[in-house]
Amino acid sequence: MSEAVVVGLGQLGAVFAHGLLRSGRAVHPVNRGDDMSALAERLPAPEVVLVTVGEGDLDAVLAGTPTEWKDRVALVQNELLPGDWEKHDLKATAAAVWFEKKKTIATNVILPTPIGGPRAAVLVEALAAIDLPAEEVDDAGLRAALVAKNVYILTMNLAGLAAPEGIRVGPLYAEHRELVDGVLADVLALQAALLGAPVDAAAQRAHLERAIAADPEHGARGRSAPARLARARDHAQRLGVAVPHLDALPR
Repeated sequence: MSEAVVVGLGQLGAVFAHGLLRSGRAVHPVNRGDDMSALAERLPAPEVVLVTVGEGDLDAVLAGTPTEWKDRVALVQNELLPGDWEKHDLKATAAAVWFEKKKTIATNVILPTPIGGPRAAVLVEALAAIDLPAEEVDDAGLRAALVAKNVYILTMNLAGLAAPEGIRVGPLYAEHRELVDGVLADVLALQAALLGAPVDAAAQRAHLERAIAADPEHGARGRSAPARLARARDHAQRLGVAVPHLDALPR
């Protein structure tokens, strides 16, 4: 039987672990405080090492990834771009996840999930085993997909900070277009700087509109919005990117 490691068993990690189990793989969980190196000694060649920790914990987890696992890591975080794993000398797989799972709701699918990298087929198969749509993409497709997810999350979350509390993404986009357009422009500039390559603004807006139309009642401003804004401002300052609309948002 093939074996998989899942680092971080929150709501999202549990969904993937279920899919890996249903697709015939043994799953070895790694919880906070567990010794990854000790597990790597016993299990040096799992089929995939899926890291599902939050964005704030990702850097530390990747820095501590055992050498044996460096070409087997797969990532599912928001605000993810290739530089996040390349700086740790990883050959990572990444998924731009377009479904959500919370304690109070069943798994909600917005769009199919693009997955790219050496272990992409494993994750596509695992999600298919639990009826969640996913597709394998090449390197260029993965970069565009990660940017698209970042654009959606950041634009809706951050614009939501300056909109009426409780607003949904459909009304936010339809009724507060000047606000959204300003935030979107800054987010696109920041994504291009972080990626180190141009971003197709027209294609990204079209994808944003597609995601909004797929679930217009999705909440715009989550609990993570203030932390996302702080990270975006930090990136902008470090990279020398002007983000006047983000700077004008309430902190």
